Amino acid sequence: MDVIPAIDLLNGQCVRLYQGDYDRSQVFAEDPVTMARTWAEQGAQLLHLVDLDGAKTGEPVNLPAIAQIVEAIDIPVQVGGGLRTGERVADLLGMGVQRAILGTIAIEQPELIGELCQLYPGQIVVGIDAREGKVATRGWLETSEVAAVTLGQQMASRGAAAIIYTDIQRDGTLQGPNLPQLREMAEAVTIPVIASGGVSSMTDLLGLLALEPMGVSGVIVGKALYTHNVSLSEAIRAIGPGRWQDVPTDLDRSTFA
Repeated sequence: MDVIPAIDLLNGQCVRLYQGDYDRSQVFAEDPVTMARTWAEQGAQLLHLVDLDGAKTGEPVNLPAIAQIVEAIDIPVQVGGGLRTGERVADLLGMGVQRAILGTIAIEQPELIGELCQLYPGQIVVGIDAREGKVATRGWLETSEVAAVTLGQQMASRGAAAIIYTDIQRDGTLQGPNLPQLREMAEAVTIPVIASGGVSSMTDLLGLLALEPMGVSGVIVGKALYTHNVSLSEAIRAIGPGRWQDVPTDLDRSTFA
């Protein structure tokens, strides 16, 4: 199982939100490039970036910082936040980002997801962020009536490479991942599911291993790394490395998505 460190960008800094609340953000590092290098040096095989400004405004905002991170490290990077047009996805992938994470347009323009999956096979990931099982959009500021599992099935049928499932009420709380909802999602779709939100300890990570046979192929860890509740290198030794291990940096990693 992949252990994927997260860098959430807000005003050019590394932050963590509490339950998706922009008014309850905490700055953990002022230099995201240095942070990215740290995670790569500790053995990360994939880095997860979120442009929180972009998620809120609907347009990528932190592209300069993202470009610097991609240039600075030799591991693949996946990015989400504010990607609501094909042009923005093309721009991001053209910078060397390996996978684009799309959320809001999965609800608002599902046909575009299918088109992008055909254009960029293996490089389009759908982020499904949920409150009480219903999908939230536009930087978690709005909640739809669409069930997360229903959206997951639709996106799998349109060719998404994977689903990142986030329980917003667990995100940034260090209360542990929502295992029942992750199990429900993994059993409902035929593509890999990446867990996100709430990881607080090695115990939480080891608990996720029970869901790996069902299709939970990775876990994104954020706040627990910054608070030192979890050591990335120890976590990778304990439950990973996953599918990105031993992939040459000059190889087209879309093959492995």
